[in-house]
Amino acid sequence: MLDREGFRPNVGIVLLNPRNQVFWGKRIRTHSWQFPQGGINYGETPEQAMYRELHEEVGLHPEHVRIVARTRDWLRYEVPLHYIRRDARGHYRGQKQIWYLLQLTGRDSDMNLRATNHPEFDAWRWNEYWIPLDVVIEFKRNVYQMALTELARFLPRSTQHNRYLRSGMRLHHRDETSVERTQGGSEAASVLPPG
Repeated sequence: MLDREGFRPNVGIVLLNPRNQVFWGKRIRTHSWQFPQGGINYGETPEQAMYRELHEEVGLHPEHVRIVARTRDWLRYEVPLHYIRRDARGHYRGQKQIWYLLQLTGRDSDMNLRATNHPEFDAWRWNEYWIPLDVVIEFKRNVYQMALTELARFLPRSTQHNRYLRSGMRLHHRDETSVERTQGGSEAASVLPPG
């Protein structure tokens, strides 16, 4: 389902943990990391599509999250021609997305990357809110920046830490280690560059 301009309606999901870190999924059999996202099916509302994609890609149900905010309008990105299937060239240009900011109310263990027979991710980790801008594939970077910027004002304040206060510094240094979870549930720590 494409609009008149060749953009496919889509939803993007920014999932927060209690420390305002964001869920970051590694696309199956690649080294690409991204937010959960997916197309809106005919007859679905963006919210219905968001909950479906949340379950399909992350294994979470509506009772595991709380909607904090969503973007006001569609955010668009064009897909470079070499990423577009030959049969779609000429009429498909990219994605237009409504982004949702969700607060995880469940536990990390509620996530299941194999909730369906067609998993999108084979590993996941929590990252600091702005880190995805540095590592997402280039053609998605602008839409990620627009979504994160628009949604940032809705971040729960009670869990934000001042990096210049003594307690905030300790938490900031500890946050530099990101725990990556693989499909089997095992954990592997990776050190992130200082942000």
